[in-house]
Amino acid sequence: MSSKTLRLTQPDDWHLHLRDGETLSTTVPHSSRTFARAIVMPNLKPPVTTVEQALAYRQRIISHIPKGRSFEPLMTLYLTDKLDAEEVQRAYDEQCVHAIKFYPAGATTNSESGVAELECVYPAIEKMAELGLPLLIHGEVTDDHIDIFDRERVFIDNVLSPLTQKFPKLKIVLEHITTKEAVDFVNSQGDNIAATLTPHHLLLDRNDLLAGGVKPHYYCLPILKRSSHRSALIEAATSGSPKFFLGTDSAPHAIETKETSCGCAGIYSAHAALEFYAEIFEAANALDKLEGFASFFGADFYKIPRNSAKITLSKNPLSVPAEYIFGDSTVIPMRAGETVSWSIEETT
Repeated sequence: MSSKTLRLTQPDDWHLHLRDGETLSTTVPHSSRTFARAIVMPNLKPPVTTVEQALAYRQRIISHIPKGRSFEPLMTLYLTDKLDAEEVQRAYDEQCVHAIKFYPAGATTNSESGVAELECVYPAIEKMAELGLPLLIHGEVTDDHIDIFDRERVFIDNVLSPLTQKFPKLKIVLEHITTKEAVDFVNSQGDNIAATLTPHHLLLDRNDLLAGGVKPHYYCLPILKRSSHRSALIEAATSGSPKFFLGTDSAPHAIETKETSCGCAGIYSAHAALEFYAEIFEAANALDKLEGFASFFGADFYKIPRNSAKITLSKNPLSVPAEYIFGDSTVIPMRAGETVSWSIEETT
């Protein structure tokens, strides 16, 4: 491997939004170009709340995988007040379902069906802890009086810490962390607590969103934070700790739902996700740590065999289009009209 090439075990994406319907024609080819597997988020309309719905959604995804590619969607269920221990058991027994997703009600896109009071779903969570089925958490409170830049920290203090104390064996992935406090919390916990890190939270801070005018395509939840928090995230990602692994949270929205008076939260990064991470790790002089973060630690946490295929990146600029087709509309990708310094050369 030279300084101009990087050969890795093929990675997985442990937090991905593929959407549904005709938009799968764009999102599935983009993700399957890079990743062997992906944890697929269930926040559709209506949400994926049963094993039966998850399996049907899985088939819709599979039907859009380009010929000759190997890509496995790892399905999740949406935690609602109605999820019972019996459905959790069915999810555990069904090999295609790998986790349950907890959205606080109103926390982000299509989270209206989320849980308002965790106590309501303690029986389901208790069964998850018993079975070792991970709970994936969007870690923000939704109280109107809490500043949006503080909602992750307050969630950790008021919700997550008590939850881990009540269910000490529960496997938890705190997804798309954005603060030093989240890094410190995950580091303070046992091996059953991990976190995913996105390319946009590692590359951008709130100045990128707000300075010089609001950039709607950089609006995401959790919202971009101070540069000091971004530095803490980069340190965690490049540390070599198995508690932190790749999860893009690639979340596409049609252009008209982003460039509007009340735009949707989400950044689309699947078109160049691994290339973004390579940039990040190179800038931190930590390219030797990328394979563990991207290819090993997530699989180990989920107790899934590591991939055997290899992927090669080269130090050749990748030009990002200004837009991609997205159903009957378009989606503006991260770094639209610009370049990424790495590109995928081959997958074998």
